[in-house]
Amino acid sequence: MLVVAEKDIAGLMTPEAAFEAIEAVFASMARRKAYNFPVVREAIGHEDALYGFKGGFDGAGLALGLKAGGYWPHNQKHGLINHQSTVFLFDPDTGRVSAAVGGNLLTALRTAAASAVSIKYLAPKDAKVLGMIGAGHQSAFQMRAAAKAHAFEKVLGWNPHPEMLGRLKATAAEIGLPFEAVELDRLGAEADVIISITSSFGPLLLSEHVKGPTHIAAMGTDTKGKQELDPALVARARLFADEIAQSVTIGEFQHAVAQGLIAQDAIAELGAVVTGDNPGRGEAEVTIFDGTGVGLQDLAVAAAVVELAKAKGIATSVEV
Repeated sequence: MLVVAEKDIAGLMTPEAAFEAIEAVFASMARRKAYNFPVVREAIGHEDALYGFKGGFDGAGLALGLKAGGYWPHNQKHGLINHQSTVFLFDPDTGRVSAAVGGNLLTALRTAAASAVSIKYLAPKDAKVLGMIGAGHQSAFQMRAAAKAHAFEKVLGWNPHPEMLGRLKATAAEIGLPFEAVELDRLGAEADVIISITSSFGPLLLSEHVKGPTHIAAMGTDTKGKQELDPALVARARLFADEIAQSVTIGEFQHAVAQGLIAQDAIAELGAVVTGDNPGRGEAEVTIFDGTGVGLQDLAVAAAVVELAKAKGIATSVEV
């Protein structure tokens, strides 16, 4: 088994490589050459943590495996980020474990890449203003990836804890964009593309906030009960997801479905837009991508990292 340590990931996987891997996974899923296994995600009753497994098999890339980990909201006291995970890859021919890869940075990169793919295919063509809801650890990755996917001129930001907005301001300065902290009503009215990346369990962005042609990448909801968007906003938008089954059970669209505001068949796969089998935005005023995070995305970036680590001679071999 090869081990690629978390400390080595930053020198191996770039945002551009992550984007390419995730875009390819969306296409493979739409062509039914790859599929995800059912997600296990549970509160463990200790440290308020959520822990689980996401896995799948990509028959095109021959990637088989799972990501184990979750969310520990009190990790600051340990000097650690809240999201902790490891990706395990297996040989699809024999079932033997082939690699263990640090999954923390990879999770941030693949999550940002997924929203960036949605922006590439669904953003209004003349989009100029990026709105960021959430200023946690992953928000910087999201902003950087979005700026690579589309040419924005300004960033607006909001966070439940305003003292954290410095991260968004610093990231915007890093990529050369002006930043302004605003309230949600102004963000919804002025932003052409909105990324929500919080751990909220209640709607933050309301239907009345969003005006004009807008694309929303809802990236924070990945557990039953979590929620960032008003179901009324979801009900008036054209809807896309990384995986529909996850979207209606643990993703952002679970609430609108539960309230009878939308049917599951109103949701399309983003992969079908990537392959050209779905027209995408069309004449819709508002589009929403529900990025629940699928195991195949983790496997794709982990498999790419393993190959890069082997080429650079920094993958450690361990007998198991």
